[in-house]
This record gives sequence, structure tokens and C-alpha cells, in this order.
Amino acid sequence: MVSKKETKPWQSLAAGTFAAKDGPITIIRDTWNKQGVKGFYSGCTALVVGNAAKAGVRFLSYDKFKQALADKNGKVSAPRSLVAGLGAGMMEAIFAVTPSETIKTKLIDDSKLAQPRFRGLIHGTGIIIHEEGIRGIYRGLFPVMMRQGANSAVRFTTYSTLKQFVQSNMRLREGTPLPSSITFGVGAAAGLITVYTTMPLDVIKTRMQSLKAQTMYKNSFDCAYQTFINDGLLSFWRGATPRLARLMLSGGIVFTVYEKVIVILGGKEVA
Repeated sequence: MVSKKETKPWQSLAAGTFAAKDGPITIIRDTWNKQGVKGFYSGCTALVVGNAAKAGVRFLSYDKFKQALADKNGKVSAPRSLVAGLGAGMMEAIFAVTPSETIKTKLIDDSKLAQPRFRGLIHGTGIIIHEEGIRGIYRGLFPVMMRQGANSAVRFTTYSTLKQFVQSNMRLREGTPLPSSITFGVGAAAGLITVYTTMPLDVIKTRMQSLKAQTMYKNSFDCAYQTFINDGLLSFWRGATPRLARLMLSGGIVFTVYEKVIVILGGKEVA
């Protein structure tokens, strides 16, 4: 199976939507009215830096797990791909995602205040560490590990399974790449499935990383309990619309680009 990566565009909008009760249209309107174009890019620096680190950790980890789980012919079955994706997602959460997304979420929350305290990524990170210690940027580690592990496991396995199904129905020779349009569609479908299977973990993760989390929740399980009691079951899928659009587009684009790069570099895909 082929290892894939995910991208994280315009997450400032999505993060705000996950933690709020308003719909995406209301979020867009209020953000535009209160902060203008700049509001849609709040926390963007942390996002860019974090994505660079996440991509490196994800690919390295997935490749190592994949090599360890491959059979004697170098093949990786669907269950083993799921395990490799799970492990890669957890490594990604520990070394890159949790720090970058915690800082990003707090920068976004701070920017909504009447008098923001943080002047930027470096200044904000310094204040967070000074006031909360290293634990301040690792708050919500458990739900992030669960979210990233589930994301990677579901996305990699879904993409590989759908790709093999399409290849078999198109009667392509082994190793023959799919047309870019088909690859985009398969990647988008993998993104859609990933959204609805992992959305509850993403909601808990975002709430645990907010500025108010330290006083509102004892831990991730308490956050999930309070969310269910106060907001109901459907609140775990609130904000799915912007995340759905984001992951479907990113899945289609990234998987398509990945396949093209593999061909250009002369790499051998792992089925």
C-alpha cells in the first residue's frame, strides 16, 4: 500500500468552528466583520511551521513501520497498513502535532480577545511555556494521539483499499498508475471517510487545547463527558462541514501529487 500524507490549510476557521456552536457561515461572517481577511489567517505561522514538522515525522514513521510489517515479498496487507498508519499518527502527534496545534489554537483564541496578549508565534509560545511550562504546549496529548492515529490509520487504509479495488476493476497491470482524476477521487473519498470516523476526537482535541481548557476540564474524558452532557451527541460532529471540504480537497490533491512524485522519482510503491 502507498503511504500518504495530509495537509492542513485554513485550520484557523475550522478550529474556531469545532469549538463553537455556530455554523460555518456564521463563523465566516463574524470573522470577516470583526477581523477582516487577517482573521482567516490567525495562527498561520504556527500552522506552516507545524505542517513542515508533521510531514517529515509522518513519512519517516510510516515508512519505518511499513518496512517492519511488510511480508517476505515486501507487500503490506490492509490490516498491517492500518497498524502502520496508527503508529505513524501517534509518533506525529507526540513530536509535531500536539505542540504546533496547541500553540496555534491558543493564538487563535487570544486573537479573539478585546486586548490580545500574544504578538506572534515566538512571543506567544514564550508566554505559554513561561506560565504553563512544557505541559502547556502538550495539553490534550492523549486526544491528539488518538485523533492522529485514527486519521492516519483510516486514511492510509481507505486509500489503499479503494485504489486496489479501482485498479482491479479497471484491469490495470500491477504497478500501472491510475489516471490523476481517478486518484484525486479516491483520495477525496478517503478524506470524506476520515472526517466522519474521527470527528469526535477532533472536537475533544480542539476543546482541550483552548485557553479555557485548564479551568474547564480535568482531562480528555471529562471534556468528552461535559461535551456530551451539555451539548448533546451531535456536538461531536459540529464543524464537520469545513473539515469535510478541507480533508476531501487535501486528500485528493496530496494523494495525486504523491503518486506523480513517485513516478518522477522512479520509486516503487508498496501494495
